[in-house]
Amino acid sequence: MNRSTRGFAASLLVALVPLTGVVACSDTGAEPAAAPTTSADPSGGSATGGEPNSGAPPEATTVAELLELDRPIVLSHSGGENAHPQATPFAYAESVEAGVDMLDFDVRLSADGVLVAHHDEDVQRTTNGSGEVRDMTYDDLHALDAAYWFTDACSACSGEPEEAYPYRGVRTGEADPPEGYGPDDFAPTAFEEIIVEYPDHTLNIEIKGSYPQDVPVAEELARILESNDRVDQAVVTAFDDELAEAFHELLPEVAITPGLAAMTSYVLGGVALPPERNIVQIPPEYEGVELLTEDFVRRAHGDGLVLWIWPNDRSIENRAGYAGLLEMGVDGINAADPAEAVAVLQGQA
Repeated sequence: MNRSTRGFAASLLVALVPLTGVVACSDTGAEPAAAPTTSADPSGGSATGGEPNSGAPPEATTVAELLELDRPIVLSHSGGENAHPQATPFAYAESVEAGVDMLDFDVRLSADGVLVAHHDEDVQRTTNGSGEVRDMTYDDLHALDAAYWFTDACSACSGEPEEAYPYRGVRTGEADPPEGYGPDDFAPTAFEEIIVEYPDHTLNIEIKGSYPQDVPVAEELARILESNDRVDQAVVTAFDDELAEAFHELLPEVAITPGLAAMTSYVLGGVALPPERNIVQIPPEYEGVELLTEDFVRRAHGDGLVLWIWPNDRSIENRAGYAGLLEMGVDGINAADPAEAVAVLQGQA
């Protein structure tokens, strides 16, 4: 591999796995804690006492059924962070109401072993707090305002006028919640507490971190999926192939998306993906390098792969951008504005 090719490969490393972020490491000596006690109602009622979820049931309730649909699907990227405060119960409820096919999560362990739906290794970008998730107890995390920096124009922006933050203060009781919701719906929340609200929805989950430090994250995720009977409803990935494979050793029945090394080899060198790793998740482009092309779509489909695309540019997180992706023949859009993606999909049906 020459110098220019090595540089191109390095540029791709951050881009070829869904929802990549800063890699975190958990304390492998910590025992996973029991899941937090919640008032969540598996039949669909709100964990915070609001109205039951009123979105239509999903057309497919298992990954196998999802892959058999004769149409593309819409996933809610972290709950749809352009339209809602990222990874909050409010975001997932609104995504379900919009009619998404699949809910998308990033997961990390708190200091006391609770699996939390949270993208970053720290909390300061999206909340009114500071510190790393792995160093904070679940109670401390759950007390934060996860809508603090959300605006209609930016998923996490500082320095705007106070009125630009529509949900700031709902978590802390300083502002009234939207109808049907409560303060807890705007807090960093346990993954398990969220998914029990939506027993019929499939789940796309990235384990944040690296091998071997974050094997406990994989272990806790496997426990939750198994104990909640969600094994046939989940797709799991990790930035680190070894971490994804560690999860696969725990729950081999769960579909796995290829990690960084496998995807880099496939995209750059045409190396076949590992057996049964048939769902591919990439962005359209990264730092000016176009990844999603008509040729790539043809090649991937010719290899029997399913393409779920996560737009990494806000300028295409709209109806025109989503329509363009569907016209290219992608099999799914992991949308930051789920309602808009659903509208486009329904309009093309």
